[in-house]
Amino acid sequence: MLSHGHDPVATVHAAHETAAVLLHTGRAADDPEVTTRLVGLVEEIGLPTLAELWSERPSRSLPGALWRLYVLREWMVEHPEEAARDYAAGIRFTEPNHVVAGVDPTGPDEVRRVADSILRGVFDGDFAIALERAAAFCHVVAAGRADIAREYAGVRSAGRLQDAARDLVVCARMWRAGTLQ
Repeated sequence: MLSHGHDPVATVHAAHETAAVLLHTGRAADDPEVTTRLVGLVEEIGLPTLAELWSERPSRSLPGALWRLYVLREWMVEHPEEAARDYAAGIRFTEPNHVVAGVDPTGPDEVRRVADSILRGVFDGDFAIALERAAAFCHVVAAGRADIAREYAGVRSAGRLQDAARDLVVCARMWRAGTLQ
């Protein structure tokens, strides 16, 4: 029996509907201002609001993919020095992913630029390519983090990034096949 009016079906429906509407709105708009607002959505409504909507959805779903993209962007923008350090350390292990991610040179400013560029691609580019760029970035950072980690937490974090990268690649395939919902 459900308590306090919580309807899990409505919650799932809301997650998928909001993700679909957000993506459709961004992709249908031919207005750079709309894209800029959608890229900066977290600054406007806050990460906890997106978490409430999307964080519990499967990673290989539209809301799950968008959740991961926004969380990744937020980390890249809020901690660009850490992201740049881990990224630079991982390049030698994942050169092809480095090329796809497109962080060059590997400084904090470039990390911030790529963070926005990836999310901008969701709305005004090829969504599958944006997912693949985010996955490539995660692969490079995970390799770097695993290489320089001095404690178990760093290795675990690298593993979670690798999982996210794999999920984003699968989401890109699903998008191309028309099955990402």
